[in-house]
Amino acid sequence: MSLNPSKVAPEPEPEREAGPGPGPEGESGPPAGPGPEPEPPSAAGQDREPERGRAAGPSAEPPPPPASRPEALRAPRPRCRTDCLEAPLSRAFQRLGRKVGAHPWVFLLLPVALTAVLGTGLMYLPRDGDEDLEEQYTPIGSPAKAERRFVQGHFTANDSLVFSVSRKSTDVPYASLLVVSDTETLLEPDILEEISKVDDAVQALTVTQDNGTQIPYSEVCAKNQGACVPPNPLLFAWKRNKGLNLTAITFPIYSPAGQIVSLANILGGTVLGPSQSLLQAKAMRLQYYLETDEGEENEPSKAWMIHFLTKFGSFEKSLALKKIQVVYFSSLSRKLEFEATSRMVVPLFHLAYLLIILFAIVSCYRCDCVRNKMWVAVFGVVSTGLAVVSSFGLMLYIGVPFVLIVANSPFLILGVGVDDMFIMISAWQKTSLTDSVSERMSDAYSQVAVSITITTLTNVLAFYTGVMSSFRSVQYFCIYTGTTLLFCYFYSITCFGACMALDGKREGVCLRWLEKPGTPGQKCSSFKKSCCLPGSSLQDGWKADIHPMNLFFRDYFGPLLTSTKSKVFVVLLYVSYIVTSIYGCFRVEEGLDLRNLASDDSYITPYFNVEEEHFSTYGPRVMVIVTEVLDYWDKDARQRLEKCLADFENSEYVDEDLTEFWLREYVNYMENLRQDINDKTMFLSTIPTFLMEFPLFAYDINITSSQEIVCSRAFIQSMGISSSTNKKLMLLQFRDTAEKCAVPLMVYNPAFIYFDQFSAIVENTVRNVVVASAAMFVVSLLLIPHPLCSLWVTFAIASVIVNLDSISMINLVICIGFSFDFAAHISYAFVSSSEPSANHKAIEALYLLGYPVLQSAVSTIIGVCVLSAAKAYIFRTFFKIMFLVMVFGAAHGLIFIPVFLTFF
Repeated sequence: MSLNPSKVAPEPEPEREAGPGPGPEGESGPPAGPGPEPEPPSAAGQDREPERGRAAGPSAEPPPPPASRPEALRAPRPRCRTDCLEAPLSRAFQRLGRKVGAHPWVFLLLPVALTAVLGTGLMYLPRDGDEDLEEQYTPIGSPAKAERRFVQGHFTANDSLVFSVSRKSTDVPYASLLVVSDTETLLEPDILEEISKVDDAVQALTVTQDNGTQIPYSEVCAKNQGACVPPNPLLFAWKRNKGLNLTAITFPIYSPAGQIVSLANILGGTVLGPSQSLLQAKAMRLQYYLETDEGEENEPSKAWMIHFLTKFGSFEKSLALKKIQVVYFSSLSRKLEFEATSRMVVPLFHLAYLLIILFAIVSCYRCDCVRNKMWVAVFGVVSTGLAVVSSFGLMLYIGVPFVLIVANSPFLILGVGVDDMFIMISAWQKTSLTDSVSERMSDAYSQVAVSITITTLTNVLAFYTGVMSSFRSVQYFCIYTGTTLLFCYFYSITCFGACMALDGKREGVCLRWLEKPGTPGQKCSSFKKSCCLPGSSLQDGWKADIHPMNLFFRDYFGPLLTSTKSKVFVVLLYVSYIVTSIYGCFRVEEGLDLRNLASDDSYITPYFNVEEEHFSTYGPRVMVIVTEVLDYWDKDARQRLEKCLADFENSEYVDEDLTEFWLREYVNYMENLRQDINDKTMFLSTIPTFLMEFPLFAYDINITSSQEIVCSRAFIQSMGISSSTNKKLMLLQFRDTAEKCAVPLMVYNPAFIYFDQFSAIVENTVRNVVVASAAMFVVSLLLIPHPLCSLWVTFAIASVIVNLDSISMINLVICIGFSFDFAAHISYAFVSSSEPSANHKAIEALYLLGYPVLQSAVSTIIGVCVLSAAKAYIFRTFFKIMFLVMVFGAAHGLIFIPVFLTFF
């Protein structure tokens, strides 16, 4: 993201303006005199011959303040040599630049042709947006997936006669309504009547397919003994008997007509009286379960759910509800809303492209029409677009899935990809107008070789480190983005370089026009001068201009930053920054709120708000599975198993009154029959009779034809896990309890597939950051041959990372390379400087690289800033992460690192 300081240094000014400006330590220096002064050794000329095409002057380094001259002559400090990497790379780039300058059309058209070929891979972009959220956004190889395979392999899923959602190994498709009363309680006949109207309207929904086939709810509903499963057992009981005594309901266990019914997660906002009597209930859940085909929703069920989502809003208004509020959701909603967010950002990409072009034009515009690089900058942005097309086409050709999060990548690439363009244009403008295009290209390429190669290497390395992530979505994002950055690098040194060479030919034509006076001694006409070189002579225009921002960093910002008072302030600011950052890290909540997968105005947001407010007490029912053969008729074995269940029931995350276990019921059943429960033969022979009376338990016992119980399961009711942190702690505690049990146990619920991400996110982030930071440290040792500086660069990476407190912290891996660039280049300039004092070294590093660092950060922020206007949280979070990384990274490169390097 910056020019190599040992390669590219501005021309020394003939004179410095006189004035008693403050020195680096706040001292006043003598006015600059007109006489010549001894020059320090040239940073560019110590290890190689002076480069062609430079303006007059023995040194490419800016002169140090006069006060430092005697010190420089008395005690010059040795420099670290970097030719082991720099010299061979520069020579290779010199040869490449000469070839690009000699044959620009070849290097321009070949990448364009390659883009045309690879771009055809975009036809494999997914059109229907059918993305498996579980596959992409849950950890690979999570324990819950292995637990699910065990459940599917050992317990039957045939629910054609008896339906039980808690016994399912996968999520059952459903449509859901949450009803909230406008009064204190909905346990009133008139309110239940309104709820009944809503229920009847939903069950009356019928889908008419394209072929004319009609699909009523009764055909797709999950059935229990041939009838649709009631959406709410209490409402079902009231509809059958409207004289039901609503004051005699108990919670969470209710026993109408002798049947035990659990009202946990069915009623919300409850207020209890003596003996668990239900005094008030603010909300009610209506859950419409649908038929499945081997764990997946079948097409009719899917069609009915989509029809439900489409029509519910309109018929809710037609019902003219007066005493209740209703919000709706379905098992498809999460996926449909997630896919809809990808379509929101397409117009924003066009806006980002336009903003980057405008920024490039403003950054590269010059009043000098010979050196003006406005159109070259525009083509630099186009070159970045070609890299995106080529990379994405290649990835789609080889079958790398395109997931939603990859839609963030082009915004990032637009901002980062143009950095090499700014560096190459800056290097080109350091060359002489009088040299041939091939020579100028050779010089420019040798100047930028190390800089753009190191930048690309660090960024690509950081992204490819993300392939280690346990989340496929992060893996695919890193593969797409890292590969695109490689294409940006390749197209910058070929396609964009060819464009610079062609523009160099234009400069030559313009220059010859300027040098054709009417008579032998005539100078340029006033028209030519005002058009091409306003305010200067032609020869002055040949010299390399020093950008005003470089002078600002040298004459104002650098001396101010290295003054004693500023250093004290910077240290205090940094300590405050670190303390605040660490405090924020302890407030991070792992996991992904499902509301954040949808747009801000989505219908799922109020649904989850109501669920969080009124239904947060109880969580899912969890299977506790005995995974191996156990002698259940043995009293000691039963006691060991009961002790394990008691350990679960004593947990703060379990309601002990809602445990369901076939063995406990079977022991009571045998005792009522006055049979010996400890007799093996009697125990096994009575099971068929027991299952006939309690058919639901048949799904909980895996018994072979040889009368061996291979495995069985119980159910416990979780509670108090509304937050992601509690979900993670509950899951870890349950697994730990199962592992410590004397009987081999396993815990499982389909929701555990998603709960596993809560612990995996932190683990993955820490691992990726550590590995990437270690890799960056190795790279910095090669780039900055000074161990202390390398440690400062690596610490700067961790310092930038620690301040980002989004729940989407798995994306932090994409920022490691950018955190490295700013600090690494400033540190490299510091080490490479021949200035005698640490303060002067810091000022020179800022003078050479301060503006490129700032320019790079701004270009990246512009590339992603349009995402701040997105209505989807996932895109706004990506913008926030990139914005913070760029701001904190630039702060480290321009403020913290220069100050800290002066201390050692």
